[in-house]
Amino acid sequence: MLDTNLKHLVTAKELEETISQNENVMVCCGRMGPMCIPVYGAMESLEGKYSNVVFRDMEFDSPEAKIIKTLPECRNFRGLPFTVYYKNGKVVAATASIQTKDQITEILDREFK
Repeated sequence: MLDTNLKHLVTAKELEETISQNENVMVCCGRMGPMCIPVYGAMESLEGKYSNVVFRDMEFDSPEAKIIKTLPECRNFRGLPFTVYYKNGKVVAATASIQTKDQITEILDREFK
C-alpha cells in the first residue's frame, strides 16, 4: 500500500467503479519514489480545492495496475508515475513522470472546470 493520505485503489474493479460512479477522477499510479511523491503531495493539497474531482492513487507494481499501464494514452510512457484524468469514464489527459502542482492545476482547470 502506498504511504499517502489519498484513498487507494487496490483492484482494477475499484478503479472501474470509481470512474463509472464519478464524473471527474484523477488517478496517480506510482511508487513511493522521488518522481511520485511530489505528485501525491500536490494531489493531497489540491483535493480540498477541487471538490468536483475524486483523487486516488494506485500501486504501479500491483498486477491490478495493468488497467492503467495498458491504456493507449500510457503506451509510450517511460517515467513514473502514470497520472490519468478521467471525465465521464473516458481518459481526457494522461501524464508521465514528475508534475508540479501548477502543471496538475492546469490540467484540472482545463479538463474539469
